[in-house]
Amino acid sequence: MMSVAGLRSLKRWCFGVLIVLFAAGCGGGGTDDNVVVIWEQRDPAEREIFMEHVEAYRQAHPEVEIQVSHYGVEDLRTQFQTAAMAGSGPDLVYGPSDPVGPFSVMGLIHAVDEILEPSKLTEFIPESFDTLDGRIYSLPDQMGNHLTLVWNTDLLERAPETMDEFLSMAKDATIDENGDGVPDQYGLVFEVMEPFWTIPFLTGYGGWVMDESGAPTLDTPAMVNALEFIRSLKTEHGVMPVECDYNLSDTIFKEGRAAMIINGPWSWKEYREAGVPIALTRIPLVSETGRWPGPMISTRGYSINRRVSREKLPLVLQVLDELVSVENQIDFALRLGALPVRKAAYDDPRVKDDPVLAASYAQVRVGRRMPVVPEMRAIWDVMRPGVQSVWNGTRSPEEAARQMQITAIEKIAEMKR
Repeated sequence: MMSVAGLRSLKRWCFGVLIVLFAAGCGGGGTDDNVVVIWEQRDPAEREIFMEHVEAYRQAHPEVEIQVSHYGVEDLRTQFQTAAMAGSGPDLVYGPSDPVGPFSVMGLIHAVDEILEPSKLTEFIPESFDTLDGRIYSLPDQMGNHLTLVWNTDLLERAPETMDEFLSMAKDATIDENGDGVPDQYGLVFEVMEPFWTIPFLTGYGGWVMDESGAPTLDTPAMVNALEFIRSLKTEHGVMPVECDYNLSDTIFKEGRAAMIINGPWSWKEYREAGVPIALTRIPLVSETGRWPGPMISTRGYSINRRVSREKLPLVLQVLDELVSVENQIDFALRLGALPVRKAAYDDPRVKDDPVLAASYAQVRVGRRMPVVPEMRAIWDVMRPGVQSVWNGTRSPEEAARQMQITAIEKIAEMKR
């Protein structure tokens, strides 16, 4: 157990914490005041770096024990929800921003802007904060988590700027060397089974997933056009494999058999390690609309279990401060391409002068924030079978868009009962 003197010292170190008298209750995470429990959802390369940061903290603070458990996206959401509702769970939960809405509505996490002094929050880029009803429920350590166009500089001389160029270059790069009807090299690959990859095309045609009230807006001409365009990449233009999920796309690009891929920051390090010379650019301008495709932009960050006791809160916040430090964010940026969220990180020449980070940020500037409202969960669930049915040819884009809207309305109504 940590001594009283040690706890007082931690309170002095604690990064601008505004000590608030929270109602007493069962402490989340570790039962000892010197144990901080973290549940996280990180990809393998990201987790490796994260564990280095954790180990550095352990070395500097041997009196503090940090316990880390890894979960997949869905398991993290369901396991934390179940544990927190039962009065336990980790002290800190790390992952994408979309579960933050449900967690906050259920009263499972603290609003961090109620705990931290306003001056501390001003050290972060304002657009990095997701808000719900005006409150901030997650302290980010990276911004973006977004899709962009990645191209193999050995296979293309330059990046396409418009969709017309995009299609033309993709066709030229699709090569069937032995004439068996199956290309040995593709112009383009990306995950077509998940709706996250549909969003840039939807926004490029002027659409979005919901209105300001959270009502779904899926049965629109923009959705129909987006689904039709994606399907045409296989059926009309022949620049993509007939079956094209994430693993296949990733493998083909790593093998140097695809000129372009649409993917996010989590993948770029692996492409370099596979020996693929890459460059990044915005997903090309949609010629018909004059719009840049805007991928969903979100943050990834830490939420604080509401069950953390007031006695333990200073230690949890001190650990959190280290994990989202400027140097740690720069480390993620340079090694993985994750965009930092601390202003001081962007002032660092190592970040400012990096061409990959600059291109990534250019894509972010035309992106759209992922809604953190609970309705977003229902929208993902209904979009997934819809986009898959169009790619597989079992529904037309019009039918899929209409069914997605009907089912989304039903599911959201069920959530609110």
